[in-house]
Amino acid sequence: MSETKQQEATTDTTSEQEVVVTPTSTDAPAVPASATPATGEATAPRGPRGPGGRDDKRNQRRPRRGGRPERVRPEFDQKIISIRRVTRVMAGGRRFSFSVAIVIGDKRGKVGVGIGKAGDTQLAIEKAVRDAKKNMIVVPMNKEGHLLHDVHTKYASSEVMIMPAPGRGIVAGSSVRTVLEHAGVKDVTAKIFSRSKNKLNNARAAIQALELIKKN
Repeated sequence: MSETKQQEATTDTTSEQEVVVTPTSTDAPAVPASATPATGEATAPRGPRGPGGRDDKRNQRRPRRGGRPERVRPEFDQKIISIRRVTRVMAGGRRFSFSVAIVIGDKRGKVGVGIGKAGDTQLAIEKAVRDAKKNMIVVPMNKEGHLLHDVHTKYASSEVMIMPAPGRGIVAGSSVRTVLEHAGVKDVTAKIFSRSKNKLNNARAAIQALELIKKN
């Protein structure tokens, strides 16, 4: 064999050995499951689910910075006893307004009845409260909250009688009961002798009756 043929044979053998030695793509090491496909960096282990876990922390709300301010309690308790829609016929048509009668009191002896009229119910209520504060009275009572004696009065078409009744609670109806409750009177009986259904007149009759109570 000539030297040229021996060199060619040696070159072919070397190339075949190099091809065999070169690793294929299937022999590449597997990427660990915890590594990301882009960077290959390991991710942090996830916490357990349930109370105290990542789901519980995610659902927790952040505390408010300022906090909700406390609601200021009004000086007097109030209750609407009558609300009416009043219609006035004018040259251009009808105009509507609202008339509100309200009872306010501190349940410690002070009570008042007021009326307000306005085109809006909220404004009418505010006017009624201001009117009731102007017409407040102080009811004479003993330490137990009982009236000192019986009273009987008539206001417009309403006639009311109020009597102390120890151990019976408040036995009254219509707006007279509302007035007695907001005045803080206990163990009392009230009777409406008239057939009037006007709650404003009944409430004012009760106020007039409480004004007639004399201090000892």
